[in-house]
Amino acid sequence: MARFCLFPASWHFSVSPVNSSARQRAGLTAAVLALCLLLTFVFTRFYHWRPLPVNKGLERYLARMEDMEATDTENPDLNYGVIVDCGSSGSRVFVYFWPRHNGKPHDLLDIKQMKDSNRKPVVKKIKPGISTLAFSPEKASDYLRPLLSFAASYVPTPKHKETPLYILCTAGMRLLPDSQQQAILRNLYTDVPLEFDFLFSDSHAEVISGKQEGVYAWIGINFVLGRFDHIEDEEDALMAVTVSSNPKQEPVVRKQTVGILDMGGASVQIAYEVTAPVTFTSQEQEEAAKNVLAEFNLGCDSQHTQHVYLVYVATFLGFGGNYARQHYEDLIFNQTISTNRLTGKRTGLSAEAPIPDPCLSIESVDTIEKEGRLMHLRGTGEFDVCRALVRPFLNKGNETGGEALNGMYLSPVDFQRSEFYGFSEFYYCTEDVLRMGGQYHSTRYLRAAKDYCATKWTTLKERFELGLFSSHADLHRLKYQCFKSAWMHQVLHGGFNFPANYSNLRTAQLVYDKEVQWTLGAILYKTRFLPLRDLRQENLKPNHSSLLRFSFVNNHYLLFACFFVVLLSIILYILRLRRIHRRAQQELLWVERGEASSGET
Repeated sequence: MARFCLFPASWHFSVSPVNSSARQRAGLTAAVLALCLLLTFVFTRFYHWRPLPVNKGLERYLARMEDMEATDTENPDLNYGVIVDCGSSGSRVFVYFWPRHNGKPHDLLDIKQMKDSNRKPVVKKIKPGISTLAFSPEKASDYLRPLLSFAASYVPTPKHKETPLYILCTAGMRLLPDSQQQAILRNLYTDVPLEFDFLFSDSHAEVISGKQEGVYAWIGINFVLGRFDHIEDEEDALMAVTVSSNPKQEPVVRKQTVGILDMGGASVQIAYEVTAPVTFTSQEQEEAAKNVLAEFNLGCDSQHTQHVYLVYVATFLGFGGNYARQHYEDLIFNQTISTNRLTGKRTGLSAEAPIPDPCLSIESVDTIEKEGRLMHLRGTGEFDVCRALVRPFLNKGNETGGEALNGMYLSPVDFQRSEFYGFSEFYYCTEDVLRMGGQYHSTRYLRAAKDYCATKWTTLKERFELGLFSSHADLHRLKYQCFKSAWMHQVLHGGFNFPANYSNLRTAQLVYDKEVQWTLGAILYKTRFLPLRDLRQENLKPNHSSLLRFSFVNNHYLLFACFFVVLLSIILYILRLRRIHRRAQQELLWVERGEASSGET
C-alpha cells in the first residue's frame, strides 16, 4: 500500500493499489495543477502590483538612464511625432516617441526625444531660415525635404500614417508680411503630403507667436521636471490653484510648477504660472494683460481642470545682453559728442584720451564705431556706477511692482513660494566666468561681480590662459562680463522685481543633463487629446474584458476572496477524497477478512 504526500503531513492520505484510485490520483493532480496555473494567469494578467516605494534620487537616476538608451523601434506599442522648428537662422527637426497611454484619464503622455542606435538625439539642422524663401515660396517643400526625409528614415514605415507632423515657424517668419507667410505655408500644405505619409493637415503648419513659443518652453521644462505628475508623497512641493475660468470651483491642489527666465542677445523672456485669480486696477490694465496671459488645458478632457494652467508669458525685444550693450554704447557716444562740443575737448578720439567706461574691467580697452567715427573706451571697473547707468534702460515708469520691463503689465508673483530656472545669459553670466552657476544667491553674486570688474585686464587674461574659467568662456565674454553682470542683475531685480534675497532661482544650461527645447512642450500640447482616443478605444472593447478588468484590477477584496474560495474548495475536495479512500480501504479490508474467514472454514 503506497502513500502519496501532496500537502503537509497532517493532510496526507492513502491510495489503495486499484485502478480506480490511480485514476483518482491522476485526476486530482491534474485538477490541482490546472487551478494553480489558472491562479497564476489571473494574477499576472489582471492584477497590477503596486511597486515598492523607492528612493526619489534613485528613481530619477533610473529614469535618466532609461532616457539615454536607444529607442526600441521594434516595439509595436510605441507612437511617434515629428516637429520642425523653422527659426530665423535655420530649421531643425525633432523626432519624439511615447508608449501607449496608461489609461489614467488625468495622466499626460510620457513623451521623450527619440535616440538613435548610438544613443544620440534624433535631430537635424539646416541653414538658412525658411524666411529667406519670401520671394520664392514654391521652394518651401524642397527646402524642408532633407529634414522630413531624415525623420522618415527613423520612424518605422508602418507607423508613418499615424505619426503627426507639425511645422512651426518662429521669429524669422513673424517678420514677413502676412501674404508672404501664407504663400510659404500654402506650398507646404500642398506638396508635403504628396511625398510623405505623415499625419499632416493644414492646421499642422503655422507661424506661432512669441507668446505660444513661451508657453511651449514653459510646458517643456515643467514636464521634464515632473511638475505635471500627480502627488506621490509628502516631499512634493504643493500649491493650491484657483482656475480663473471657473473661480467658483474648489482650488486644485497639485505640484508646484517652475517659472523660466531666458535672456538671449536680443530679447528677454519670462513665463510663470499665475495661481490666484487676477484682478485689475483699470480697463487699460485688463486689456494689456490679455496679451501676456495664456490659459490652457493640458488634459485630454476639457471638462477636467486637473491640468488647467494660467501662465504669464512675455517677450521683451531689445532687452537682451547684446542689444543692451549696444544701447549703452550709443548713450556713451552721444554724450561724449555733446560734451566735446560744449567743452572743446577731444575725449575718446584717440587711445591716449579714452572715454572712461565703468562697465569694463580695469584697464581693458574697447572701441565704438558710429557715424563714421571711432571712439576709444578704457575700463574703470566700477560695478555700482555701471548698474546705475544701465537702470534707465529698463524703461519702467512704475516702481511699485505692477510693471515689468518697458512698462509692460506684470502679474503678481508669490516669491516666497515660487521657483524659477534661468537660462542662456542668466547661466552664462553666473557660470562661464564667475563659476557660480546653479543656485543663485544675490549677495554672493554681487560680491563676485564687483571683484571681477575691479580686477585688471592683464590679470584676467592670465587667469584665462591658466584655464581658470569655464571652457565656454572666451575673450569676448571676459571683456563684457562686467557689463552683462550688471545688466542681468538689473533685469532680474529691477525689471522683474525679484527680491534682493530671493534664493529660489537656479541658473542652468541643461535639465537632467539634456537641453530642453520648446518643441517638447509643443508636441505635448498638440497631442494632448490622444489619451482620450485611447481611453475611448479601451471602452469599446468587449464587455467581458471590462468586467474582468473591473473585477480583478479595481476590486482587490473580490480578487482575494476568489482566491481563498478556490483554495478552500481544493482543501474540502482533498478531505472528501481522503474520507472516500479510507472507506474504500476499510471495505477492502473487510472483504479480505471475509475471504480469509471463508478459506479457514
